[in-house]
Amino acid sequence: MIEWVREIKDDDLYKLLELYKQLNPDDPELTVDERVKQIWQAIVEDPNHFCLVIEEEGIIVSSCILVIIHNLTRNARPYAVIENVVTHEQYRKRGYGTAVLKKAIEIAKEKGCYKVMLMTGKKDEATLRFYERAGFNRGEKTAFLVRM
Repeated sequence: MIEWVREIKDDDLYKLLELYKQLNPDDPELTVDERVKQIWQAIVEDPNHFCLVIEEEGIIVSSCILVIIHNLTRNARPYAVIENVVTHEQYRKRGYGTAVLKKAIEIAKEKGCYKVMLMTGKKDEATLRFYERAGFNRGEKTAFLVRM
């Protein structure tokens, strides 16, 4: 299934935003104005920013963001952060989320990263086990967060 994962295309913005409504349902709907279009172009053109998706029947059904961060420790090896992991509610439990995460990890390895970090605000055991099955270790690091 990992072969179904692809990088986002320039014309996928509206499809991705539709999926993101399920990521944070309480967020206000994002208006695609000039500012959003500029952010989108920056994401698409950044060689260290990967938006990975699976598309089924014209719908983006699963996605995650992988960002590679340059680093001067660990023998100057970069590290990666995964964010915005989401699978469409009607397509869950089919392996799509695992596939996008596995692809993200594969890219991080190809880029020479020494680690990949992922944080989740979810506390339910099923979600935490999902991340563990995808290869992430719970409790290996302690995360702190400042909301802006």
